[in-house]
Amino acid sequence: MKLKHLKSILDDVDTFDSPDVQLEQYPTPPDIAAHMLHHIYSQGEIENRVVADLGCGCGVLSIAAAVLDASYVVGFDIDLNALKICARNCEEMELTSIDMVQVDVTAPVDSRWSKVFDTVVMNPPFGTRTKGLDSRHTLFKSSTAAVFWFCV
Repeated sequence: MKLKHLKSILDDVDTFDSPDVQLEQYPTPPDIAAHMLHHIYSQGEIENRVVADLGCGCGVLSIAAAVLDASYVVGFDIDLNALKICARNCEEMELTSIDMVQVDVTAPVDSRWSKVFDTVVMNPPFGTRTKGLDSRHTLFKSSTAAVFWFCV
């Protein structure tokens, strides 16, 4: 898929009406999300892979992974409202290979998720509200083949 086409798809992803500043909910812009995931795709780490999206928010990275033919995507977020928006986005785009889980990705990993994912994507918070939040991502830290971490 061409980068321009991916971006046009991501332009239709709804974001937060009222982002929670304490959770540092800053949506990843569609053009940046498209570039991020297209690059990972070009490295062979999306297509036919099981992908985790940590701190998925409204789902722009999860949706990009699904559109780029990931075999399965799971978006993880602590905020139920963000997951509801993500679910609505997936439903509107008729994407069936994405599931969402409400969880704190900085907490110790639940063993059921160990060694499940081929690729992890995230655009973590910057840690402006909670010092060090940008590097506290214990979920999948050591049990995944490829981790792509972008701060935009």
